[in-house]
Amino acid sequence: MEGASNGGMLYHEVQESKLCAVHCVNTVLQGPFFSEFDLAALASDLDRKERQMMMPQGAAGGGDFLSQESHNVSLDGDFSIQVLEKALEVFDLLVIPLNSPVAEPAQIDPELENAFICHLQDHWFCIRKVNGEWYNFDSLYAAPQHLSKFYLSAYLDSLKGFGWSIFLVRGNFPREFPISSSEAPSGYGQWLSPEDAERIIKSCNTTQPPPQRIDQTDQTLSDMEDEDLKAAIAASLMDTTVTPQASEAATIKPRMKQAKLQPVKPRRKQDRT
Repeated sequence: MEGASNGGMLYHEVQESKLCAVHCVNTVLQGPFFSEFDLAALASDLDRKERQMMMPQGAAGGGDFLSQESHNVSLDGDFSIQVLEKALEVFDLLVIPLNSPVAEPAQIDPELENAFICHLQDHWFCIRKVNGEWYNFDSLYAAPQHLSKFYLSAYLDSLKGFGWSIFLVRGNFPREFPISSSEAPSGYGQWLSPEDAERIIKSCNTTQPPPQRIDQTDQTLSDMEDEDLKAAIAASLMDTTVTPQASEAATIKPRMKQAKLQPVKPRRKQDRT
C-alpha cells in the first residue's frame, strides 16, 4: 500500500458557483493545481483545434460549427470531459470510460484502482483513494465522505443506475502539494485530516444516497455571482487566443507553492448545484 501523501491530509473543495469541474480535477490530483482560468485556457485551445479541423470542410460542413460558442466551456463555468482529460494529461493521467473494454478489471474490482470521475448533467465529482482509503470528494458536501471498499462497488453501481457517466483515472498521481501557511490556494479549498472529515460529516448529519438528477430550477447563487463568473470566463477565453505553439496544453503550469501543509478549517456553506 502506498505511503501517506500530503502528511496524511485530505484535500477537499466546497462548491463555488458552477465550478464543480475545477473542484473535481483538483480533488483527483489532491491539491489546488488548477483554477477556472487554467481550465478555460485548455477549453479555448480545444475549441481552436476543433475549428481548424472543421475548416477544410468549407461553409457547408463547418460553417455552423465555427459560428457557435465554445463546445468545451459554458459561460457559467461548466467544462467538457475533454477539458478534464487535457488537465489530467499534464500529469500523465489517463481518463477512461468505465464501460470500455480496457476498464473491465475496474468494473470487477474497483477497489484496486485509485480514482473515478462521475458526471451527470452539469455536475462533476470524484471518488478517490487517498492513503489506502476511499473517499467521496463531491464538492456539494462539506467534507470528504469515507467509503468502505465493499460500499465503493455498490455506490458505483448505484450511480450508474441513476444515469451517471463514470470515468476511470489511471497513472502516477502527484504525491505532494506543498501549501503556504500564509497564502491559501483558493477560497474554497481546505486540508482536512480523516478524523476532521469524519467529524464534519457526522455534524452535518449527512447520509449520502447516490446523487440524482440536479434540479435545474434550484438556483442558489446570486445574479451578481453568476454575472461576475460569466464575465471572467468570457474574458479568459478571449485572452487565450494565442499562437498554436503557445497554446498547447503542456504549457499550462499548475501552481506549486513551497511551504508546509496546514489544515484549513472548512467554511460552512449552503449546498449549491
